[in-house]
Amino acid sequence: MADGADQDSKTEAPTQKRYTEAAEKGNVPFSREVTVFASTLGIYVYLLFYLPAGIAHLWDSLKDLFEKPDQWRFDTGPDVVALFIRLGWDSTAVVAPAFILMAAFGVGSSIMQNLPSPVLERIAPKFSRLSPMAGFKRIFGLPGLVEFGKSLFKVVVVGAVVVFTLKSEFFTSLDAMFSDPYFLVARLTSDVKTILIIVLISSAIVGVADYLWTHHQWFTELKMTKEEIKEERKQMDGDPIIKQRQRSFARDLARKRMMASVPRATLVIANPTHYAVALRYVREEDAAPVVIAKGQDLIALKIREIAEKNGIPVFEDPPLARSMFAQVSVDSVIPSVFYKAVAELLQRIYTSRNPKRRVG
Repeated sequence: MADGADQDSKTEAPTQKRYTEAAEKGNVPFSREVTVFASTLGIYVYLLFYLPAGIAHLWDSLKDLFEKPDQWRFDTGPDVVALFIRLGWDSTAVVAPAFILMAAFGVGSSIMQNLPSPVLERIAPKFSRLSPMAGFKRIFGLPGLVEFGKSLFKVVVVGAVVVFTLKSEFFTSLDAMFSDPYFLVARLTSDVKTILIIVLISSAIVGVADYLWTHHQWFTELKMTKEEIKEERKQMDGDPIIKQRQRSFARDLARKRMMASVPRATLVIANPTHYAVALRYVREEDAAPVVIAKGQDLIALKIREIAEKNGIPVFEDPPLARSMFAQVSVDSVIPSVFYKAVAELLQRIYTSRNPKRRVG
């Protein structure tokens, strides 16, 4: 019941990270029925294109042996061994391509489904596989029923189709047993081709169904709960609480650096307690005044306090303070729209310091 409830709670589609982790563990969708179909197709290709020529060559060898036995020497043991070696090679030349094609088509279908990759975890021994309860679920659970259904279809349906198809050829096949051996082989080959066509069609049906079922089952197993989605995002993006603390720490450092720059200011523009903007203007350093600190409320009061302690002039100009606070960032040159207003304040500073000096 717990497993079923847990599966019911998995309502979210797998993430890309989930797919990647599953592939790294070797958990990929794979249909054995597609491989069976490909291997059967390889056998059919062999029967269609290679077997007739191979049988003809083998038949020539056997014909020479039985029709002209006087050409063969059986005086010693090596003579008999040489004969069997030749017949063995001729038989291998006929049969070996069938296994080669069957293996090639089967391996090719496996590669087309998923590229091979070594995963040691798949072959590592797991004691959980020895659990009788787990084995019972595999046999009598939904996957076991699906496997039973596939086997039943292949045995009953395919068998019935083969029987009904070859029923009309039964007596013809019996007559072929008493005819020329070459005709017998050709007759058997024709019957095998018919059976293989039926098996191919049924394997294709089962293969397509199994391919879709395998991918559906794999997708269902990888589905995630909403809590798993949140946890994965937290792992990828970082804990929100930790990130918030990091941002707060970064803001504190930036604020401390900004406050440390206030004693270097040339003037401070305030409103009178809500906003404060500290400007520095040295003609040799910058072409226009630079905002080196700004703040509102408590930070604004702190900027004014530091400015007053260091003898920096503080001008109360609420509209200018609000506009500059909103439009200019720290360590940035003021826009040209503020040139005239700030130049007037700078002129007042220079005039108060040296009445004979004027700002040029």
